[in-house]
Amino acid sequence: MPVRSIAAAVLVALVFYGAWKATPLLSGPVLRLESPAEGQSFADGAVVVSGVALHTEKLTLNGAPLLIDRSGNFATTLDMPTGGGILSLTVTDRFGRTHTEQRSVFVPLH
Repeated sequence: MPVRSIAAAVLVALVFYGAWKATPLLSGPVLRLESPAEGQSFADGAVVVSGVALHTEKLTLNGAPLLIDRSGNFATTLDMPTGGGILSLTVTDRFGRTHTEQRSVFVPLH
């Protein structure tokens, strides 16, 4: 009887461990955009875009590829013209699932 209990406990532990390790694959890509804030104004036109992209194969900013380091961090600076603009970041995982974040930014007249 104790052998069955131990075997059952090991089996349950393996199932929970497998579910825990599979959760990132099942949940899809994650995008945390740290900068810019929605509606943020940039007097000099230099817009810093930064954040973290997890469980992803590809990150694009307005359709152009953006590099991600091993930890998932990314950062770039855009020189925006005067006026308003919308930044669109999209992450895609290896299964083709996507997640998109958008931010509106503004560069005032000097």
